[in-house]
Amino acid sequence: MQRHPSFAYQAVYRYLSQWIDNAASDQEQRLPSLRELAQRLKVSLSTIKYAYALLEDEGRICSRPRQGYFTRALAAATVPEAGEDLLDNLYAQARLPGRLALCSDAPAMLLSLEQPLLMTERELARRYTCSSRDYWQADQVFLGADLHSVVELALRALDLDGGVVLVESPCSWAILRQLRAARLRIIELPLDAGGRFDLQQVQALLQREPVRLAVLSSTVNIPHGSLMPAADKQQLCRWFAERGIWLLENDSYGAFSFVPGAARYRDFADPERLLVFASLDKAIGAEAPLSYVLSRSLGPALQRQCLERRFRLSPIRQKAVARLLSSGRVDQHVLKLRGMLQQRMKQLQQLLDEQAGGLLHAPLAAGGATLWVEARRPVPMTRVYERLLADGIVIAPGAIFSQQGLWQQHLRLSFTLDWSKDIQGALGQLARAVSQAS
Repeated sequence: MQRHPSFAYQAVYRYLSQWIDNAASDQEQRLPSLRELAQRLKVSLSTIKYAYALLEDEGRICSRPRQGYFTRALAAATVPEAGEDLLDNLYAQARLPGRLALCSDAPAMLLSLEQPLLMTERELARRYTCSSRDYWQADQVFLGADLHSVVELALRALDLDGGVVLVESPCSWAILRQLRAARLRIIELPLDAGGRFDLQQVQALLQREPVRLAVLSSTVNIPHGSLMPAADKQQLCRWFAERGIWLLENDSYGAFSFVPGAARYRDFADPERLLVFASLDKAIGAEAPLSYVLSRSLGPALQRQCLERRFRLSPIRQKAVARLLSSGRVDQHVLKLRGMLQQRMKQLQQLLDEQAGGLLHAPLAAGGATLWVEARRPVPMTRVYERLLADGIVIAPGAIFSQQGLWQQHLRLSFTLDWSKDIQGALGQLARAVSQAS
């Protein structure tokens, strides 16, 4: 196959499209390997890889780590059941392999911008893939404009109206707010100083309460800053699986664990009862507020929610994010950023010890971007917060991370600060405010 280099992938794409059409069946078919096809068609490996990527974007094939590429099995057509929304059925059917969507109204199909949405979905799926058995596919990734919309999307897809949800405590105030908005009854599981739950208490609670969902941090407990032992996570996931409890894993800070190879809940969870969500701005910055949720079993429900919201995501921004992910630049950036975070954390802890060591205790965090600080004697941190506002200093009192009135003597301090300012002086003012409030 001798073609102009710029158009060789198009010829390979047409060749593979015809091969897939001829092999279409209700069983998956393995495609030739990249090297095998490159030798057969006399083109470069990169040309073959790009053609395969286009077909994967279109949902016609799927890749499996260490196994290769496979055609997708043709799904049987289904008519809407009584009570099922016709639009939902149409939308789902039009996305299935082997469908000819004569109902399409997408001009970009004639000349697309390299289908940035699917590019981003595919790259995110690959980032979460660990092995040939533990892998994700692009159609299991759902993008949203920000973290709020993605969490709302997941909660609506779960349809837990009035149900009981477990959360680690302290818990992100943004998550607590959305759980309340979803009319869920929240039960907090307080973390001890070592970052562990009282497992006997948890077991008794699960036997007593009709829990339907647990929302937990993947690696480092945020904002607590601790790292739960892998054995505890495994036990919790075992209990969740026994009771059919959904797990919503917050992976926004998953890449910022300072402990190599830290265990995540999804390493032990039932994959059919698991959703993982995260926001890209934690690693890339405010210019990439895209967030996403992954699910293997809630595809139709999440598609319906996406359709109802009509998300408008910038194609150019998605394309840039996809290229950052696929190039490995994000991984290099995160590695460097973790080192900087550790350095700043130790610097902040040292300054805090110097200025308020007798009043406040702040253990080193196992990851993330904040310290969880405790007063050494009873001090209402909301009062400290009010005192510091008069000096133009803002802290996060622990009370905002609980809806049950916990953590009154705690506060969260960030070490991602503008270090050109007088941080030492600000910590001195914090110490004085704590002393006065006590």
